[in-house]
Amino acid sequence: MMKAFKFCPVCGYSLFQKREEGRERLFCPGCSWTHYENPLPSAAALVQNEKAQVLMVKRGVKPGLGKWALPSGFIEIDETPEAACLRELKEETGLEGEILHLVGVYSQESSLYKNVLIIGYKVKATGRIKPGSDSQEVQYFPLHSLPEIPFSSHVKMIEEEVERRKK
Repeated sequence: MMKAFKFCPVCGYSLFQKREEGRERLFCPGCSWTHYENPLPSAAALVQNEKAQVLMVKRGVKPGLGKWALPSGFIEIDETPEAACLRELKEETGLEGEILHLVGVYSQESSLYKNVLIIGYKVKATGRIKPGSDSQEVQYFPLHSLPEIPFSSHVKMIEEEVERRKK
């Protein structure tokens, strides 16, 4: 769980709770800084091969350490969501990618980050699979026998893309 601020990150004064815009928020009496808690933005890649199998990575980091998930990660301050998606795909799988379309936007509760906003893209990938620093393994799985996925957002993303393909 993330620790709460005790001191203002701008001026160093002690923070206190203040009701603002209908919510309790941390507030600084020294500089009037208000702490707004927002979800962390991330991007995920849904890659399928010619057999419609889904590319998954066995996570080498928390949350979900040792479990299978879609290639994904946080969006850096200087990136677009699409660029972050393709960067994470390359870092975790060794594959280059091309964004085909937006699958959806999802909200995921997190014990580490409280809430993560996941922007999911369908991606066409090329290259040779090679696990990266954040992944222990990389593998394609048939839709009918996907491993347990720790993130409901990734499950929903796969389900929505399967439904879209049926139409």
